[in-house]
Amino acid sequence: MHDDLHLTIRNLSNNDYDEIKVLMDKVYHDLGGSWPEHTIHKLIKDFPEGQICLEDHGKIVGLALSVQVSYQRFSNPHTYDDLIDQKENILNDARGDAMYGLDVLIAPEYRGYRLGRRLYEARKDLCRQHNLRAILAGGRIPNYHEHAHEMSAAEYLEAVRERKLYDPILTFQLSNDFQVTRLLKRYLPEDEKSQGFATLLEWKNIFFEPDTNVIRSRKTQVRIGAIQWQMREVESVDELLKQVEYFIDAVSDYKSDFVLFPEFFNAPLIGLSPDQRNQTEAIRFLASFTERFINEMSQFAVSYNINVITGSMPVIEDDIVYNVSYLCRRDGTVEEQKKIHITPHERRDWVIEGGNDLKVFNTDAGRVGILICYDVEFPELGRLLAEQDMDILFVPFWTDTKNGYLRVRRCAQARAIENECYVVICGSCGNLPQVENLDIQYAQSSVFSPSDFSYPHDAVMAETTPNTEMIMFSDLDLDKLKLTRSEGSVNNLKDRRTDLYSVNWKKSK
Repeated sequence: MHDDLHLTIRNLSNNDYDEIKVLMDKVYHDLGGSWPEHTIHKLIKDFPEGQICLEDHGKIVGLALSVQVSYQRFSNPHTYDDLIDQKENILNDARGDAMYGLDVLIAPEYRGYRLGRRLYEARKDLCRQHNLRAILAGGRIPNYHEHAHEMSAAEYLEAVRERKLYDPILTFQLSNDFQVTRLLKRYLPEDEKSQGFATLLEWKNIFFEPDTNVIRSRKTQVRIGAIQWQMREVESVDELLKQVEYFIDAVSDYKSDFVLFPEFFNAPLIGLSPDQRNQTEAIRFLASFTERFINEMSQFAVSYNINVITGSMPVIEDDIVYNVSYLCRRDGTVEEQKKIHITPHERRDWVIEGGNDLKVFNTDAGRVGILICYDVEFPELGRLLAEQDMDILFVPFWTDTKNGYLRVRRCAQARAIENECYVVICGSCGNLPQVENLDIQYAQSSVFSPSDFSYPHDAVMAETTPNTEMIMFSDLDLDKLKLTRSEGSVNNLKDRRTDLYSVNWKKSK
């Protein structure tokens, strides 16, 4: 063991060949030893960033050699000879959209320090930096010869995958997030230990972006604004809409991509009702203004270049009252999400019914879902949205007491963790005693993240002062979600036991 390690990673130069030869001769003594000098020099010339070494006190103790290849060509069956010409030059495709891992080797006396993992991580970083689709590799299975008399190569792969057997190369590859995509025959015929077999391994770059028009490319940094709305007495619809425009204007000044309003934010208009004591008629009176609000807020979305989530408003369809949230995109299109689970109060006093559809909406700043207040307390809905690759879940809510608010908050935090997404909750505050059912409010609007190292320690991205009218902003990194889903401390979505259970959406009514 080495007590005084001083490790550095760098790219190879032509002057390193003598050390490379010593190391490769030692590791590949059963496969013909080192590559010739001209082979290594050509690798360095053709793809210098892909030739990486690990040093201890200036001595090379590990290597990772790579070339660029066509993903379409080398993600299908091939042999090692397909990478090499007759003069033992390894063929690098400068226009290739994938990396091919030729070799990773560690000096025998330095094994046990997980140094190979460092070289693999350096390769992954390079793959991301060059926006390459994947890392491919043909992996030897050097322990297969010990079991070839009792099982096929395919059976051996499955036994190693299930950790019933250990293979020094395949086990290591699997632990570094590589997937076996197929078994290659006669890959390297002289490899007697592997009996000529190899695995075709692949690590996908989840950040890969195909060449595209920059204007149409996906945003990865998204800013959201939420309005913790003060319920106040109003004299007219125009007065309330001026307040709506004021907030949209203010949030757009900070270059936000979204603005979120609370559930039933325009409920103070009930105070204009001729007879608000009749709650069934009062909510229908409020619904009479919804079409105007949708039209006006859609125009604000276009004028102020911001996607508006309208909180929620009552809508009458076929004489049935629904609680509906609208997504007004900044391109002028509008979509809706009905509240699915209706609270006892809504059902009893306002005779509201639940909707029957659930969807994820594409926007120019990510894929978003909307669950209105009580809906977020049902984990099945969040999971169904997550299965449609939702990035951000918006939750407009309206609660009167702190315990009601905490139900929404804690369930929303759970949705962020279990579905590996951002969740934004937004409510209203203030007292309005002159309006029936709006006399008290409680809210603390917040933005929640998954719970992992790359997010705040408490998984709270931002939050408002409780019960105070204010604007809340938060910047969300959608690429962090992709990394969390593939390489996080835990993988809630990937690790579901779908062999035991599932959540399914039945056909809509």
